Amino acid sequence: MTQASTVHVHPPKVEYFDVAAQTNTDPKGFVRPVEIYREEPWGVYMGRHSDHVSFHYLESWILPELSLRASKLHYNPGIEKWQDVYVDVGAFTWESPTLIKGVDHYLDLLVRTGRDVRLVDVDELMAAHSAGLLDSAHCQTAIENATVAVDGIAANGYNFEDWLATLGMTPTWR
Repeated sequence: MTQASTVHVHPPKVEYFDVAAQTNTDPKGFVRPVEIYREEPWGVYMGRHSDHVSFHYLESWILPELSLRASKLHYNPGIEKWQDVYVDVGAFTWESPTLIKGVDHYLDLLVRTGRDVRLVDVDELMAAHSAGLLDSAHCQTAIENATVAVDGIAANGYNFEDWLATLGMTPTWR
C-alpha cells in the first residue's frame, strides 16, 4: 500500500495573453514581455523568454476550441526534459479582440512524441472539486477535454502535432 500524498489545494490559476500589448500575465500577476504572438484561425502562438529555474524560453499554442494550451519548454543545461509537449487543460476565452483569458482546470498531459502521453494532476482536480473551487460541470468538461486529447494523441502515434493536423490545425514552433 502506498501512502497518499498531500495535495496543495488552490483556486484555478488564471493567466492573460495580451496580443496587442505583447504581454503575458502569469497566475501570480507578473507581467512578462512576449517576443512573438502569431494568430491563426484556430489558435494563438506565444513565444517568450523565461526566468524560470528550469527553462529559459517558453513556446505555447493556445487552442480555445480544444480547451488546451500546448507548450514546449526550452530547458536550461543540466535539467532533464521528461516531455516534448506539456498540455494544460482549461478554459481559454477571448475577453476582447486582443486579450485571451486562461483558467487552468488542473489536468495536464505530458506528451513524449512517439512514445506515450500521461494524464497528471487528477488529484489536484479532485481536491479542487472537494474544496468547492471547481464545480462538477467544469470538472466533467476538463475530464472530457483531456480524454479527447489523450485519445487523439494516442491514435496519431503519440504525436501532438499529427493529431492537430487531423483537425485542420498546423502548429509550428520556433
